[in-house]
Amino acid sequence: MATAILSLSSTSPLTRPTPSSPFKGNVGNLKSNPSQIQFLRLKLDNFRRERKQLVVVNKAAARTQALISSENNVRFRLDNLGPQPGSRKKGKRKGRGIAAGQGNSCGFGMRGQKSRSGPGIRRGFEGGQMPLYRRIPKLRGIAGGMRAGVPKYLPVNLKDIEAAGFQEGDEVSLDTLKSKGLINPSGRERKLPLKILGDGELSVKLNIKARAFSEQAKEKLEALGCSLTVLPGRKKWVKPSVAKNLARADEYFAKKRAAAAAAEATNATEPASA
Repeated sequence: MATAILSLSSTSPLTRPTPSSPFKGNVGNLKSNPSQIQFLRLKLDNFRRERKQLVVVNKAAARTQALISSENNVRFRLDNLGPQPGSRKKGKRKGRGIAAGQGNSCGFGMRGQKSRSGPGIRRGFEGGQMPLYRRIPKLRGIAGGMRAGVPKYLPVNLKDIEAAGFQEGDEVSLDTLKSKGLINPSGRERKLPLKILGDGELSVKLNIKARAFSEQAKEKLEALGCSLTVLPGRKKWVKPSVAKNLARADEYFAKKRAAAAAAEATNATEPASA
């Protein structure tokens, strides 16, 4: 028994682990070689440095990469479809106890108008003091929201029509002015009618179709011999009952005008016959 213990102790002595090296012989027979010792020290330092390095891995990125790699091999079906990880968030559970975070007053405070039920305060209300929209200075015209400042026509002057190069007998309308590039309406202006203004002079006779003519433009065009066509406006929509009453009123006043004209004609013929 003693011999076995002695043999075990002789065959397996306690030795310190040495770093790996390309040398395969007995280390005890090696002579002191400075270059070999320096190589072993460098290799041991590199081994320790590699052990000390920490690898930080983003769990969400790793999970997403794993899902992508698994999805490449799995076919999409109704039973494996789902949202991306992190894209859905559970809503706050209000009124479910203090531990839930929004349990006691549900985030609305203890007292006050904003904590009561109902519609709350109206937009722009500042507690009774003069609100901002009443403190600032008022704007006039279209900037202040008044309809009086909104344009109702697309104005074109006679000098612009002359510069457009229309020939004798040509038609002047919204379409022809757009094709000539004289006007380019956009937005609300696309629905506006045309109005001819009298700034400038015209040298050719034209057939002009517009919704309205200014007094000066009308005089100049009639003196030149142009044909003027006043286009009808777009009728405002009214209820059928109102339209029926308006038609009855127009018929009534038309009869009255016809009767008045007939009476004037008879009055005018009586003195001549007498």
